[in-house]
Amino acid sequence: MNLVTTIIAIAIALSTILALVSFWLPLMTPDHEKLSPYECGFDPLGSARLPFSLRFFLIAILFLLFDLEIALLLPLPWGDQLPSPLTTFFWASAILVLLTLGLIYEWVQGGLEWAE
Repeated sequence: MNLVTTIIAIAIALSTILALVSFWLPLMTPDHEKLSPYECGFDPLGSARLPFSLRFFLIAILFLLFDLEIALLLPLPWGDQLPSPLTTFFWASAILVLLTLGLIYEWVQGGLEWAE
């Protein structure tokens, strides 16, 4: 048996053993105290399942969008090593202009206002 087969066999055996132990090991005895929401030792005043504001999700999506923009522009310094660096500069500028126009649109529409 070669080394790769041995490693795969050990990984499968270890995964199987850990999966079986995880089903048998925990003691699951839920009661009223464990299932109730905890609020600093006090009885809950309202529902513990309040919905988030839609504004929160909008701000989170904008954050992810601009974070993705940074990831897209990260290889830009290596782009000038290509045969046509002007093409790289054009596409990077297009991404920045498009995202800037989207940000301006959201700002003008009032989508970035946290409270109304």
